[in-house]
Amino acid sequence: MTDLPPLTEATVWAILNEELEDDIVNQLVWHYLGYRYDGATQQWDASNVIEAIQEKYPEPPNFIESRPATVKLTRSIPKENKQLLKNHLGFKGYSIDQLVPRLTRRATMANWLLSHMQMQGLLKDNSV
Repeated sequence: MTDLPPLTEATVWAILNEELEDDIVNQLVWHYLGYRYDGATQQWDASNVIEAIQEKYPEPPNFIESRPATVKLTRSIPKENKQLLKNHLGFKGYSIDQLVPRLTRRATMANWLLSHMQMQGLLKDNSV
């Protein structure tokens, strides 16, 4: 994997604002889900990935291209963290003309990363 940007609120905004390539966004989510690539065996290790995702996806899925994978990701976000984009970042969502699968899936991925940050204690308490 390439060098990934740090997991910060600025990185989450970069995902929402399409400032990061889709491949990098996928790699960020894979990394924080727990997927690791073993260069020696040239295989993915999913042993640290949450069971619900690991069972269906032993290798990391392309969340931007796969609706079923993104649905699994959404379901793995705790209920109390589902609105973090809005309540913590103040993200207003996309306009009607922007509601395309690629952008909505990126928003889901951004929200999952924000939820991960929340669960790790990495978010400041600055709810909007």
